[in-house]
Amino acid sequence: MSEAELPEREGMDYDVVVVGAGPAGLATAIRLKQIAQERGADISVVVVEKGSEAGAHILSGAVVDPTGLDALLPGWSEESDAPLTTKVTDDHFYLLGPAGGVRLPNFAMPPLMNNHGNYIGSLGNLVRWLAQKAEAIGVEIYPGFAADELLYDDKGAVRGIATGDMGVDKDGTPKGEFTRGMELRGRYTVFAEGARGHLTKRLIAKFGLDAHSEPPKFGIGLKELWKVDPAKHRPGLVQHAFGWPLDPKTGGGAFLYHMEDHQVMVGFVLHLNYQNPYISPFEEFQRFKTHPMFRDTFAGGKRISYGARAITEGGFQSVPRLTFPGGVLVGCAAGFVNVPRIKGSHNAVLSGMQAAEHLADALDAGRSHDEVASYEQSWRRSAVGRDLHKVRNVKPLWSRFGTYVGIPLGALDMWTNTLGFSFFGTLKHGKTDAASLKPAAGFKPIAYPKPDGVLTFDKLSSVFISNTNHEENQQVHLKVRDLELQKRSEHDIYAGPSNRYCPAGVYEWVEETSGPRFQINAQNCVHCKTCDIKDPNQNIDWTAPEGGGGPNYPNM
Repeated sequence: MSEAELPEREGMDYDVVVVGAGPAGLATAIRLKQIAQERGADISVVVVEKGSEAGAHILSGAVVDPTGLDALLPGWSEESDAPLTTKVTDDHFYLLGPAGGVRLPNFAMPPLMNNHGNYIGSLGNLVRWLAQKAEAIGVEIYPGFAADELLYDDKGAVRGIATGDMGVDKDGTPKGEFTRGMELRGRYTVFAEGARGHLTKRLIAKFGLDAHSEPPKFGIGLKELWKVDPAKHRPGLVQHAFGWPLDPKTGGGAFLYHMEDHQVMVGFVLHLNYQNPYISPFEEFQRFKTHPMFRDTFAGGKRISYGARAITEGGFQSVPRLTFPGGVLVGCAAGFVNVPRIKGSHNAVLSGMQAAEHLADALDAGRSHDEVASYEQSWRRSAVGRDLHKVRNVKPLWSRFGTYVGIPLGALDMWTNTLGFSFFGTLKHGKTDAASLKPAAGFKPIAYPKPDGVLTFDKLSSVFISNTNHEENQQVHLKVRDLELQKRSEHDIYAGPSNRYCPAGVYEWVEETSGPRFQINAQNCVHCKTCDIKDPNQNIDWTAPEGGGGPNYPNM
């Protein structure tokens, strides 16, 4: 059925439409309502979220820096239902080899790396709590509806979004339960989609928002939640490690966070500018857990949940222009993660609050659908800008010089930035992560050990406990632009890395008598966006499936 034959969309009008019910989007909405109360005004705000509920798609470590929460909701930690209760008590850093490791002295760490005063907890549960706060102050939240289309006025300004149609089969034919998407129109639209948001990507291209910034950089973060033997549980313990199992040229690291209720969060971050197409981030994560310094933590325990998500790593120099006619970018959509600290939720909240202040002023002035340039002009001088500026060279130094030279140089640069200067100025990133991959001819396949089903696991059993679900009879949301190019390049030159970089078993090259066939198991997708980032030809386009699909993380 063509667009012209479809029934007309219904629509609703608001002052501000927010896309994404994560920390940044909810902070924007809450702060707008707070400002409205302070000024005796009325600001209508709606938040649309593709997950089945707020928090369903949220995945993070997480050791949370509370500065954002303290600013948004003073006294939050004293509330009876506060979502974060485990304070960091011990903070350990390790350099690992295959058989052992060295704990690095805390006094050698730059002050900003200190985790004392932070909280260990589930970012998903924090988001659920923030959603309750938002609704209590008058924000409308619509979970289970994926923002699928950008709406523009006759001058080219963003005027809102349209949610995706529901009930369309694999061939694009409306089924019996077909429901047309809805237009959510706003005087301004805030994009808080997280890393590599599919609408944000289109906006950056349309308005040239990256014209004066470095290429975006990403990592993939994989995480498991374990219930461990009480004798092995140390609430408040934070452990970070780098080195093995990765080679010195490949950036990344691991973490273990001991939270409440005998739960331990274990995770692995792999920088997506790796060169070797035979690397599997999932398998490297499983290998990490077998290290003799950490494997005993899991003995007698049980794995509860699993998930994966792309992480923005470009930092200060990769942040695009944040404003355009009719809208703004906030949080991880803008790239506000502090890479060495592995933290972004505090900046997400702070950037949402900052955007809200500028949007409220524009609304007060009777403006709409124009560019709120004051937000773009002020962020570098804000707490967010200062936080990212101090660590801006850590990622490029690590990428350029490898683990054993790049990390010490990055630590030196963080120390000197604490004192107000840098020997390096502001370094560039150079290549995109897609362009960093090298042909398979220069590497040998990696023989990863088979999972034992106790400490290490396979992808499909892991996807099962992520509670991932998609309506099977719907259009595939992972779009391959050119299948012949995929065979000629991704398969023949790079040995099919999609089968390895995807942490959920979505992509397979199936050998048939007529030749290899590219199979997409879209129902497995955990919405990590790695394919959209790492495919060497940028030939895969991640788009939103029907709303409510994807993972349903319970406590991640």
